[in-house]
Amino acid sequence: MVAVASIRQERRINADVETVWEIIRRPDSIPDWFPGIVSCTVSDNVRVIRTSTGLDFTEEILTVDPLLHRFVYRVTSEPLRFHLGVIDIIAVAPGDCMCIYSTTAEPDVFALLIGGGTSAALDEIKRQAESKEDDGNG
Repeated sequence: MVAVASIRQERRINADVETVWEIIRRPDSIPDWFPGIVSCTVSDNVRVIRTSTGLDFTEEILTVDPLLHRFVYRVTSEPLRFHLGVIDIIAVAPGDCMCIYSTTAEPDVFALLIGGGTSAALDEIKRQAESKEDDGNG
């Protein structure tokens, strides 16, 4: 049996869906909101991220859907045998949305490691989006 694990985290954000989408929609924006990622390069649908420990990971951008407010990618480099990351932003009401970040990975321990990062990323996305709304820039 293959050990694949999934983790889903979510944050309720006091901001419009479009405000949150603006933060995450560009593949090259990840260093701005995902702690531990210090830089990235993007070419077509391939993103290479560099972590604060100096490790590089290659990712394939699968979906950037402005209507569904969905961003989907997968890590394609070792040591992961499988990875899928999905970010969904769902409107609850005007100025109120839910941001959901799901990670599935093999080996399963990577879901836990990445899941810790996604939790911090959601906190930063929430902070940035609510700050923009407070400033009237949302």
